[in-house]
Amino acid sequence: MLFNMTDELFDEICERMVNGESVRSICKDDHMPAISTLMKILRTNPDRTSQYALATQMRADAMFEEVLNIADDGTNDFMLKNADDPTSFALNGEHVQRSRLRVDTRKWALGRMNPKKYGEKTFIGGVEDAPIRVQNTIDVSKLSLEELEMLEKVLSDV
Repeated sequence: MLFNMTDELFDEICERMVNGESVRSICKDDHMPAISTLMKILRTNPDRTSQYALATQMRADAMFEEVLNIADDGTNDFMLKNADDPTSFALNGEHVQRSRLRVDTRKWALGRMNPKKYGEKTFIGGVEDAPIRVQNTIDVSKLSLEELEMLEKVLSDV
């Protein structure tokens, strides 16, 4: 059976992605296509592919904002140890570790969704806009005749 992908339904998918929902959770809804069906639709329709790609980028931006919110939210980081003593607080390590896991997971996903924007910046050999250039200088005045002939042969092959 061919799934009827209306513009409205596809717009809903993209809008929900922009709001941070995963495609997996969106496609679990009864009125949505299976992920495999959505991928087939994307392969055959370039207009929808570009709209989907933009929604994916925007979802990454929403996820980035979510990372900041999680990191800034100190709610439940501390808990009252003794109800009789309102000053007896203790670190809620489980909540802090869970928040750290949520942030780290999102950072990892962001690095894969949009590595150029959110990935770790590790450059070996220069960067795209400024590659490392190797320049060798040879003092030919100190080369023997045999070495000069070999150099001439190598340079003529290039």
